[in-house]
Amino acid sequence: MALNIDKNLKTYYSIKEVAKMFSLTESTLRYWETEFPFLKPRTTTNNVRQYTEKDIEELRYIHNLVKVRGFKIAAARKIISANRDGVDKSTKVLEQLIDVRSQLQELKEALEKIV
Repeated sequence: MALNIDKNLKTYYSIKEVAKMFSLTESTLRYWETEFPFLKPRTTTNNVRQYTEKDIEELRYIHNLVKVRGFKIAAARKIISANRDGVDKSTKVLEQLIDVRSQLQELKEALEKIV
């Protein structure tokens, strides 16, 4: 059996790691768990949260709606439940636009150094 080098080797992420990914506090993540019923990270016997890639993807949707686009929690919950595919697509497009913008800014800085 061949080794899959593309596969992410980490199965679970701690709440601290996930909070750092999104520049949020751990208490915000715990609050979002109470507000969004589909967000249920695995917990150990010591009540330590373990987030999977799927959980992180769910958080990406919530973060996009609440923190980036400025929706209230109730509105974000309603949007996600009504149109999950649309939220998924808009989140991916927004991430791509942010990535392109950062690349353009890097190019601009490089050009300014040349000139």
